[in-house]
Amino acid sequence: MATVSYGDISPRTAAYAEKELLKRGLPYLVIEKFGQAKSLPSNSSKVEKFRRYNALSNTPATLTEGVTPASQALSVTDVTATLSQYGGLVQISDVILDTHEDNTLNEAINLLGEQAAQMIEKMRFGVLKAGTNVLYANGTVRTDVNTVLTTAIQRKAVRALKRQNARQITSIVRSTAAYQTENVAPGYVALIHPDLEGDVRLMTGFTPAERYGSISPWENEIGKVDDVRYVSSTIFEPWANGGGAKGTMLSTGGALADVYPILFLGRDAYGIIALKGQYALTPMVVNPKPSDSDPLAQRGSVSWKAMQTAVILNDAFMVRVEVAATA
Repeated sequence: MATVSYGDISPRTAAYAEKELLKRGLPYLVIEKFGQAKSLPSNSSKVEKFRRYNALSNTPATLTEGVTPASQALSVTDVTATLSQYGGLVQISDVILDTHEDNTLNEAINLLGEQAAQMIEKMRFGVLKAGTNVLYANGTVRTDVNTVLTTAIQRKAVRALKRQNARQITSIVRSTAAYQTENVAPGYVALIHPDLEGDVRLMTGFTPAERYGSISPWENEIGKVDDVRYVSSTIFEPWANGGGAKGTMLSTGGALADVYPILFLGRDAYGIIALKGQYALTPMVVNPKPSDSDPLAQRGSVSWKAMQTAVILNDAFMVRVEVAATA
């Protein structure tokens, strides 16, 4: 069995620290919910393989009485992704530990939990927004965009998903520190920046999350239009000044509108390594102690590290819509 070092804390304490890290980071783990998630095993390769069984031909084939039809071979498509290591570290002095009125270690763990979730989600979003299946709110390129999302544009995105037989999402990674999945009501998911929430609420057919009835909303979910549920996060940042003349649209400065990517997701659009579960995230606490580099035991640290990757599994199951936001 692999031996994992957690600094000056035991594996049992490390498990507690990991849960505390993730609790603070849970609101940022949006992409975590909807991908094809794999847990990271110990002693694993740096290359993760995601496998898709390809659909069989649906061309009508009539049978001849008494004759066994020719068999069809199953075919698979393997998508591989290389894992990289991510992490963060906070140094804490012996003076802080001995004299500060707050529980500095706990505060450091909380902040590192936020950092871990945001860093991994930003990496994932960078991979996913590079997909090639794209629609523009207006025009034919990003530099044209200076209008908002509408129900008509959403329906174009959903139509593109349905034409490719992209199935609706029916299960997600649960909103807990543990790696578990749960079944959910079928639907497509749209990932948006909070700047777009006002425009989404003005779309024809919008139902706010608090009026779902029997459906339980997710963290950061604002509501739904038709069969698309909208989830918001500051991770999904715009391209500043990337669009057309701003007019009444939001801009971070200059004369051009900011352009916001919205990802409309079907099932199995992308694959990730879950940031939850054993081996996924390693917390470490090192207390100040004498060493050659620190003879007076003045420095300790709290840190985390994780092996991670994200990969688009099927471009046709995800549509990026680029829009502007009302100022």
